[in-house]
Amino acid sequence: MHYLVIHWKSWALSAGILAGSILVALLFRWILFAIIDGLTKREPTLLKDSIVRHSKNLARWILPLLAVVLAVPALPLPGIAKTAIQHAVGLALIGVVGWLVILVTDVVIDVFETRYRVDTADNLVARKVQTQLNVLRRILDVLIIFITVGVALMTFPAIHQIGTSLLASAGVAGIVVGLAMKPTLSSLVAGIQIALTQPIRIDDVVVVDNEWGRIEEIHTFFVVVRIWDLRRLVVPLTYFIEQPFENWTRTSADLLAYVLLWVDYSVPVDELRQEFTRLLETTPKWKGQVNVLQVVDANDHAIQVRALMDAPDSGQAWDLKCVVREGLIKFLQEKYPNSLPRYRGEVLGGFSEPTPPNGRIFGPPVTPQQQSV
Repeated sequence: MHYLVIHWKSWALSAGILAGSILVALLFRWILFAIIDGLTKREPTLLKDSIVRHSKNLARWILPLLAVVLAVPALPLPGIAKTAIQHAVGLALIGVVGWLVILVTDVVIDVFETRYRVDTADNLVARKVQTQLNVLRRILDVLIIFITVGVALMTFPAIHQIGTSLLASAGVAGIVVGLAMKPTLSSLVAGIQIALTQPIRIDDVVVVDNEWGRIEEIHTFFVVVRIWDLRRLVVPLTYFIEQPFENWTRTSADLLAYVLLWVDYSVPVDELRQEFTRLLETTPKWKGQVNVLQVVDANDHAIQVRALMDAPDSGQAWDLKCVVREGLIKFLQEKYPNSLPRYRGEVLGGFSEPTPPNGRIFGPPVTPQQQSV
């Protein structure tokens, strides 16, 4: 503290030089991106937009740090203070360089993602590529962060000494760290497996824990499933490797849909089959390859009819089922109302209630002696 009071002028001048360098760097950044924004608006391209979007925040840090690095030698400070400042700035630069590497990978992946869009009708290949790129992005980000932190720690001399002394016990330490990081490592391995084998992809239709939804996001440790009612189901990444689930778009998006109806034995099946065909031909939700109506079950009251059809995807399959179900019920109500399910009964002896042999409706039975009285 006494040293700071004596040399306060040097510290104040140094602070002014550093602040001025940072302001100049921020002004240069503002002018630079004003020019770049003007150029990208004239000739917009995906690559330019991606680079500008990812580099704006990075430049807000890297340019002031470079300005500080250039200004440190001119500071009127003793060597120890300069060394401490240079070390701190060097650590920040290492972090910014790691950030720059992440930025480059993001730009490259953005370019590939735009070539394979999932908002098209036949998007199976696009979903495969999008899933691989998404998982690859997460894995690369984790590896770059680990490497950056490792390089930053190696700038401290004490870390080298500690590392040398612990080298002999590296095997035991590795086992302990491996056990402690088992969930993390399992998720990373599961991410690699999903990227290679692809049991799920972005925008896949899945059923997880009896919940129907679409794969919305694949992160490093979990997957976000968008449920049909707009809820989000967050599932660990390892779940899709270790647990069974339904994937309705594994090889293609088209599905078979069916409608089950209970009807009376008197229903005209041929005419019902013709009405089913007419309904399919009037809706664009039918794919046009499967058209089958069959009697699949019967009991002592009614028969069960199954109308089988195909649809381009799961969403249209649901709508098609509703259209066919409503149309067939309306057809039966209007044309053959007696063919709807009903219970039959038979009345014996007319409508009068038969009198019991003892002549009573209620009470205990009457003995012959009581009848003779």
